[in-house]
Amino acid sequence: MNIRAHGPKLYIMKVLPIDRFLNKAVNSELFYKLPNGWKMSVKHITTLYAYRQLIWQLAWSEFKMRYKNSVLGYFWSLLEPLLMLTVLYYVFSHIMKMQIENYQLFLLLGIIIWNFLSRATTIGMNCIVGKPGMIKKIYFPRDIFVISACLTALLMSVFESLVFVLFMIYFKVPLSVYILQAPIILICLFILSTGLSLALAALNVLYRDVQFIWAVFLQAGYFATPILYTLEVFPENLRSIVLLNPFARVIIAARETIIYASPMQTGDMIFMGVASIIFLIIGYAIFNKIEPRFAEEI
Repeated sequence: MNIRAHGPKLYIMKVLPIDRFLNKAVNSELFYKLPNGWKMSVKHITTLYAYRQLIWQLAWSEFKMRYKNSVLGYFWSLLEPLLMLTVLYYVFSHIMKMQIENYQLFLLLGIIIWNFLSRATTIGMNCIVGKPGMIKKIYFPRDIFVISACLTALLMSVFESLVFVLFMIYFKVPLSVYILQAPIILICLFILSTGLSLALAALNVLYRDVQFIWAVFLQAGYFATPILYTLEVFPENLRSIVLLNPFARVIIAARETIIYASPMQTGDMIFMGVASIIFLIIGYAIFNKIEPRFAEEI
């Protein structure tokens, strides 16, 4: 049994089977034969796992702070997507005459996914500059702030997803076996958002303009990504460019597997997987490059 202190609280952590597995992996003969870059990655994963309770505590604390002193509290997580859906559905179905099967669900799922990206990157981008005391006085892996920020966004999306489930039941949309592919899409979405958040969090320490530039990108991306309409709305010569956006593929794949009972396209799966790895590698490269300057810049 390990005892680990985190600030004023003391956690007693049980040694789980996965702890033993990670310890054996790091101390194995095969581990020492790995290239140095791989060794550092494996060691960092074990370090992050050791701080899992702190990551969760930071995520849950941030989630609760979002609704502190709010009259409706957590109910806002349910109300916000409903209000957005109501306005957008009226505009695009009644005024612009958008004809899409199960358009309410089509629209709501796109909103939930984009909300997750927006919150994960916005909270993650400000997680370093917003905690100068902890950054300067306490040492632990700084990326746990970014990971916990993405977990906070995930918690908010879980509440929003309850609305989506209720809509699925109300409109009697049957589930298919292809919904089992949804976790793959969710994992890719989380990794993509984490990679972006790592880069944004580090760059925001050096250049505060980043937060304003990213806000513009999010607004533009909302309309440049097939959230409100299908991919077919775009001119044929632009569709391949739209699909270079991995979040567009995430939204399309999620709709196909969850709403329309269709399998995820192999090309989409490969693209999302490769993009997730690239985003995470680049995000960590930027984060690790700037991290030594965090204390002096914030």
